[in-house]
Amino acid sequence: MPLGAARFGLLGGVADLGKLELIETVVASGSTTVDFTSIQESTYNVHFFTFNDINVTVDADRLKLRFFESGVVESGSVYQFATQQCDTGGFSETKSTSSDNLPTIKNTGTAGNEQSNGYTYIYNAGDSSKYTFNTFHSTAISDSGTYNSWFGSGVMPQASTVDGFRLFSSGNITGTISLYGIAES
Repeated sequence: MPLGAARFGLLGGVADLGKLELIETVVASGSTTVDFTSIQESTYNVHFFTFNDINVTVDADRLKLRFFESGVVESGSVYQFATQQCDTGGFSETKSTSSDNLPTIKNTGTAGNEQSNGYTYIYNAGDSSKYTFNTFHSTAISDSGTYNSWFGSGVMPQASTVDGFRLFSSGNITGTISLYGIAES
């Protein structure tokens, strides 16, 4: 049984609840956007991104998230989020009730070892009667060469069908990004 998977007997059968099912992996290189437009939103209520060795070509930039609604990217200032960061200088927070994106991965630098790793959960994407939320956690070596950790959550507070995800930054993105669906039945 996969680690973290729950199994329940239902009418003589076994459901493999909580299983991660790979939807797509992208090895990003040389683009400012990475789109996931086949997210199987009618199959999965919870999506899970993993980010490995992410770097952007603009110092102190970060990877940001926007949602597609019926095939159109929502780029208005409709997103809300709250985050906390801890680094060698202490703790800080950021928050917004009118952002044009949601956070995913903390600021990185452009040097070879200044990369970020982490994950993001996305909830309710395919449910047109609910808001779509995210939670995330990442660790990075920043543009100043120091370690930091960043976590938080956000929401697009409008009920709609989210049918895709856009990750973007000001500079070119490199690294490996995988999108999973979490099985419910």
